[in-house]
Amino acid sequence: MSDLDNQISLPAIKRRITSSTRNRRTASLRLQRLRENLLAYGFLAPSLLLFAVFLFYPMFKSVYLSLHSTDPTGQIAAYVGLDNFKAVFQSGLFMQGMKVTLLFVLFTVPTGMLVALILAALTHNRFKGMRVFQFVFSLPVVLSVGSSAVIWKFLFHPTLGMLNYLVGKVGIDPIPWLTSPDWALISISIMTIWMNLGFNYIILSSGLQGIPDEIYESAKMDGAGPLLTFRKISMPLLSPTLFFVTVVSIIGAFQSFGQINILTRGGPMDSTNVFVYSIYQEAFVNFRFGTGSAQALILFAVIMLLTLFQFKWVERKVHYQ
Repeated sequence: MSDLDNQISLPAIKRRITSSTRNRRTASLRLQRLRENLLAYGFLAPSLLLFAVFLFYPMFKSVYLSLHSTDPTGQIAAYVGLDNFKAVFQSGLFMQGMKVTLLFVLFTVPTGMLVALILAALTHNRFKGMRVFQFVFSLPVVLSVGSSAVIWKFLFHPTLGMLNYLVGKVGIDPIPWLTSPDWALISISIMTIWMNLGFNYIILSSGLQGIPDEIYESAKMDGAGPLLTFRKISMPLLSPTLFFVTVVSIIGAFQSFGQINILTRGGPMDSTNVFVYSIYQEAFVNFRFGTGSAQALILFAVIMLLTLFQFKWVERKVHYQ
């Protein structure tokens, strides 16, 4: 072999070696990524299975049922397209249910957050005995909706209830808490505020504890009082927590069902017939699963749009550290 051949072949050999080494490294990286992905999906498999069974399948089934009419046994009778959605809007179920639901959200979300914020601010100071109050204010979170509703059903009793007993002590006539259309939704809202108080209090209290003490000390040295410090320092730094509680509370209010089913069953005169309870009646009382599924999808769209609106516009006022 001549010197010229050696000069020509040597760079080619080097390129082949470099290319082979690069290919081996690429193959090794791909194998490593494949192993990591398989390990990740292995850990996610139980959660994905639960989501598939209890979330994705019911959702796809609801979409399927919303496009069909069903017989009283729940079997598919005929394909009707968007007729179920048209029936919901034409019958007035949507507007009536949304009106009651929005009133319920208006009664429960701002008041519940305000009460929880006040209690969290009052118990934020590390005084002796505050642990007892923190424990008491957090107690509602451990009770189920059914247990809470039964307790409040006795409290709301027109003649034997503790609330009317206390009202009578101050010279006020007994209040028809659950039997009057004017009071039923307010009564349900009071019970819901108390029921959600534990969760809201724990989250807001944790948010306050996450604010560094150095900031409060600096404000105190500058002569800021408690109210000014809370308004100018605590509230802006607590805004991410408040935003989270707002989003979760609104979604929870739109999905409220248990306390209404136990206390009023949508009455009296449909004054507490929120949209979720209307879905329950349509699907599991009247056995019109197609229309009920259509209502459920409409509710899903409303909640999704409200949540997107909050993340698009309300989050702009959130102050992240």
